[in-house]
Amino acid sequence: QVQLVESGGGLVQAGDSLRLSCAASERTFRNYAMGWFRQAPGKDRELVAAISWSGFRTYYADSVKGRFLISRDNAKNTVYLQMNSLKPEDTAVYYCAADRIEIRAAVRGLVAADFGSWGQGTQVTVSS
Repeated sequence: QVQLVESGGGLVQAGDSLRLSCAASERTFRNYAMGWFRQAPGKDRELVAAISWSGFRTYYADSVKGRFLISRDNAKNTVYLQMNSLKPEDTAVYYCAADRIEIRAAVRGLVAADFGSWGQGTQVTVSS
């Protein structure tokens, strides 16, 4: 399994920006699609954004489309989530995750069960 470590969470005000980072331990990181999930208290874990192994394909949940941007730097084994125009409803623990299989062609429609490695999570709190 790929070891993943998130960073960059914190407490911000509505309208602010944050950038989350997820560093992977394996050189094979570049072969895996990556996703950012979030889970708010009492709610299911939801996929916020995903990026293909090549970086050419991305997916965003409707709730974050136009505000969040996922990217990856395979040379640094790191995936990022740039979050702009944050809203109180974005408050959650954010997790990065690595795909179970290598070189997956598409990232649309992925669910939590498609991901085999998870980070420990980082808290994002947006005050109104």
